[in-house]
Amino acid sequence: MKIAVIGTGYVGLVTGTCLAETGNDVICVDINASKIEKMQQGELPIYEPGLELLFHRNIQQGRIRFTMNLQSAVEHAEIIFMALPTPPGEDGAADLSYILGAAKDIAALLNGYKVIVNKSTVPVGTADKVKAVFESHTSIAVDVISNPEFLREGVAVEDFMKPDRVVIGTSSERAKKLMSELYAPYVRQGNPVIFMDEIANLCELVGADVDAVRKGIGTDERIGKRFLFPGIGYGGSCFPKDVQALVKSADENEYNFEILKSVITVNEKQKVILADKLLHYYDNEISGKHFALWGLSFKPETDDIREAPALYLIETLLKNGATVSVFDPEGQENVKSVFNNRISYAENHYAALEGADALLIATEWSLFRNPDFEKMAELLKEKVIFDGRNLFELEKMTELGYYYNSIGRKLIAMDETLSVFGK
Repeated sequence: MKIAVIGTGYVGLVTGTCLAETGNDVICVDINASKIEKMQQGELPIYEPGLELLFHRNIQQGRIRFTMNLQSAVEHAEIIFMALPTPPGEDGAADLSYILGAAKDIAALLNGYKVIVNKSTVPVGTADKVKAVFESHTSIAVDVISNPEFLREGVAVEDFMKPDRVVIGTSSERAKKLMSELYAPYVRQGNPVIFMDEIANLCELVGADVDAVRKGIGTDERIGKRFLFPGIGYGGSCFPKDVQALVKSADENEYNFEILKSVITVNEKQKVILADKLLHYYDNEISGKHFALWGLSFKPETDDIREAPALYLIETLLKNGATVSVFDPEGQENVKSVFNNRISYAENHYAALEGADALLIATEWSLFRNPDFEKMAELLKEKVIFDGRNLFELEKMTELGYYYNSIGRKLIAMDETLSVFGK
């Protein structure tokens, strides 16, 4: 099938590459000339395990190409995916300007019927707004559908190629047929393609079908025990934005979504809980001290630092007069654009420990799970670790004689009379 993907961010690039992998003819469009040029030369702009192989293979075999020419992409495609940013505004509402602007541009270039697929993270009712743009700018028929993405950074290729389910919001039989054909190679093992006519205690207020929403959520294997781990809060581009947007939608419908507002409040506090523990340990006097930080990305197997707890932790340490040396296998370059020379960047996780008063752990990279504790003890000034991801066994840390302060677990202290937070 002939596909256009508008936007080559994380979602757009993974979507376009994986669609090309099953034989589709894909054109990806972006307004960033430098980015397009690099991709045309075979340079992958993001880090995602497994993506590079597919990216290069499909470029070489001519199934995917990159352009700034929206007209050529629109004229080429049967199905047009919009994978554009929807950043939160100051009031928490999702900014739809990129999507609505792209819809207007596409409408002016239509050469026939198209399925317009909204792949971006958007609030309920967005499809109607996009449809209205097309109706006001062209007489050519289109079907505007919702096809939300469920990609987990770090395993996004696997999630796309072997999805638990594919959710499509449309009542058009013509669009259903095309989308069923498109996704058939990805659901051959029997995982469902779920068609919802409407996606949306809020459901009644905005006219959505709660049973359809429940069915879609219930097929997601991620909602289970695997993700019930304590830590220092969630980050990334999607989850924080989605929660804020849902709260905003509830407010607009005069519904006080207290539990989600509490989630936001708790998460903001959780992001700095490791700093609170550290400050308590040092009696709020860390000026002149030097700390090592392992992990910068909001989760392992990605270079994405958006809303990462590590950023809040670094800011707190710097604000209180400390210095910080950091290491992350993939996220350091992105962090440099935020902190520049305000912190130091180590070549590896052991180098970050040299001369540090304590180690803080913010991301659970596999590299950090089984370190050489004797070597660590030689590099650190004191055997002190604040672990925001509970990487190490308490019994082992006791045997090694570390002060080990983790999340929601017994404190391992050099002096067992220490309180859970203090000396």
